[in-house]
Amino acid sequence: MRLVVNGRPRDVTPGPVESLAETIRTRLHLTGTKVSCGRGECGSCTVLLDGRAVYSCLTITSACEGADVTTIEGLAGAGELHPMQRAFIDHDAVQCGFCTPGQIMAAVALLATTPVPDESEIRRGMSGNLCRCGTYPRIATAIRAVSSQAEAAHDG
Repeated sequence: MRLVVNGRPRDVTPGPVESLAETIRTRLHLTGTKVSCGRGECGSCTVLLDGRAVYSCLTITSACEGADVTTIEGLAGAGELHPMQRAFIDHDAVQCGFCTPGQIMAAVALLATTPVPDESEIRRGMSGNLCRCGTYPRIATAIRAVSSQAEAAHDG
């Protein structure tokens, strides 16, 4: 079957119930996507599937035929970090870093649907992604910073 991963067509032969997380990590060797709980409870495995945030540990690869998958490795372009990646660094929203790829992917998906979220929209949009270090306030600050940059660029 064929997936488009980070803009590149990839042919894979997954097992019948192989998760997208397993395919990404073991077959495509893209290890930025983390797997922690394996039950869709923590969000560390969040990727974009046709632009929507999904838990890749719960997504069966064979159901993704022809889909466009974006992992944390696919956000940066031409040697520059994605604005959300930069904001997480600039606002110290990383801590241990294990949940960071999933947090960033969820934040990108949030701003794609809600470009200027208020606090409750940020909390709701990020509620499926857990951070054991408790960096939630800094994550929200990073999201607001990227949202503000996009709003300023749009208004300017």
